[in-house]
Amino acid sequence: MNPRDQADPHGPEHLDAERYVLGDCMHDAHHIPTLRATLDRADFSQPAHELVWDVLGHLHATGQPTAPLAVQLELEKRGELQRAGGAPYVAHLADYASGSPQYYAEQVRARAELRAEADLGRQIVQYATRPDAEPGAVTTYIDDYQKRKADRTAGQASTPADALLDWSSFFSIDFGAVELLPGRLLAPGQQITVVGEGKAGKSLFVQEWMWRMATGQAVLGDRPQAPVSVLYVDAENGHQDIQERMISYGGGPGRMGMLSYASFPPIRPLDTAGGGTDLLAMVNACEAQVVCLDTVSRFISGPENESDTWLSLYRHTLLPLKRAGIASVRLDHMGKDTERGARGSSAKTQDVDHVWELRVQGGGHLLLNRTHTRTGIGPDVFHLVRHAHKDGDRYAPGKTRHVLAAYEHQEQNIVGTVEWLITKIDGLGLPNDAGNPRTISALATAGIKIGKDKIATAVRTRKNRDNLGSPESFPETFPDDVPRERSPGTSPRTEEPQVRHSPGTSREPQGTPPSPPSPPLREGKGEGSADTEAPETPLCTVCHTPLHGYRANRGYDTCLPCDPTTGSHPNNAA
Repeated sequence: MNPRDQADPHGPEHLDAERYVLGDCMHDAHHIPTLRATLDRADFSQPAHELVWDVLGHLHATGQPTAPLAVQLELEKRGELQRAGGAPYVAHLADYASGSPQYYAEQVRARAELRAEADLGRQIVQYATRPDAEPGAVTTYIDDYQKRKADRTAGQASTPADALLDWSSFFSIDFGAVELLPGRLLAPGQQITVVGEGKAGKSLFVQEWMWRMATGQAVLGDRPQAPVSVLYVDAENGHQDIQERMISYGGGPGRMGMLSYASFPPIRPLDTAGGGTDLLAMVNACEAQVVCLDTVSRFISGPENESDTWLSLYRHTLLPLKRAGIASVRLDHMGKDTERGARGSSAKTQDVDHVWELRVQGGGHLLLNRTHTRTGIGPDVFHLVRHAHKDGDRYAPGKTRHVLAAYEHQEQNIVGTVEWLITKIDGLGLPNDAGNPRTISALATAGIKIGKDKIATAVRTRKNRDNLGSPESFPETFPDDVPRERSPGTSPRTEEPQVRHSPGTSREPQGTPPSPPSPPLREGKGEGSADTEAPETPLCTVCHTPLHGYRANRGYDTCLPCDPTTGSHPNNAA
């Protein structure tokens, strides 16, 4: 009889650990990619549990639900329901819901290693007691065991056959339906690099992007989506800098969403096996879906110019993340020859899906350009404007943001089109609510000649951006169901299953309080004429300054810093 068909000799509580892993995955499929980086099917001591684990992986990979009934139906379809213990046992597994599957997965893995060592001992004893045994021959068993263990540590498949594709399920996956993560810079599970010159503001941009992603806000022209769990690993910025920046974005107590942040963490170099293990432990503790490394050169021990350094980084750290379906963003510096991209070995770009270069254009304008891509999915260029306001020596709360100025496409390259004109107006630094007279004057000063009818159209288009979901209209309050301020060791979060949205439908999370109704859009009097302004500019009821942009358009009676619902610090606070 196969020893694995018997009960676990270490006690029934270890069988319960296996049940908790399976039960948690039935209740929340998001656990499956992370746990697969820890567990193999052979780690389960019971064949029934192996079968359920296989089905859970298949259902998740094909986008199907992993609820107990779905598992039961798939087992029945495969003719393996009875081998899995029957319908009552599958339903019984659903009663095991701990909310901490990673803890139990590590327990299951530890017991699997003990069983493997016990099997090795039995094999050695059985061979050594044979009549034809020869001294030293048992080392073959030991060598085989150590090789399997080394392969497992390196994140490789337990056997080569495990890597073979199942064609029937493979072609049932609609890869074209994959939805890009907020900001449209990468897809789930992809790896990207953001490269920039020193002081270009790479950290400033990526920190705000990660914060907005983790809090479910609009970012880079993308509409609000469900919050994404993010782990930001920082070896560049100290606690004071991090706090000041987060407050300047609009963060603060109760406004950090699903962002976990590690400043100068005590982890081993990520181009070593130990470093990969350390980072994966942090990822599992945070249940992160996206990991950011700032800056990647701070997390390696090998020479930056050696290709072996980056191959080791990929093998020990990035490959396990990718296999688990976890996306990664790493920040890097430009080389001395900025035209050649990131400094160091060219092997840096061999394993990433996209390379984004951030370049300063002057006047607060930035160009984010994709220079390398494997998939070609998503935009290639973003024209950004960095808004920041200082209050004395410190940046004002909630006033730092990166706004999408214009996305470069064919019409914007054709001189004289409205799209081209909007790009030019954005480049002059005019706010979205600038009227016709101000815009005409700015264009004339810049020497740009174009018809007043196109100017009027461009002005209306720019004013209407707030009502089209641009980053200027990010939510003033968070959805009530957004998990907040998680850190390792706190109670695990519970999430509703993510719903895939069809093109053209709103992706705003349910539970978001509706904004005040928008008044009718302001229209001009005619070709080239000035806008018809409201008879009276509304004033903030706290600081009595004029309200502009979306604050006025949507009926708010306070400006952003004075609104207590934003978590900012009102200037006139008592």
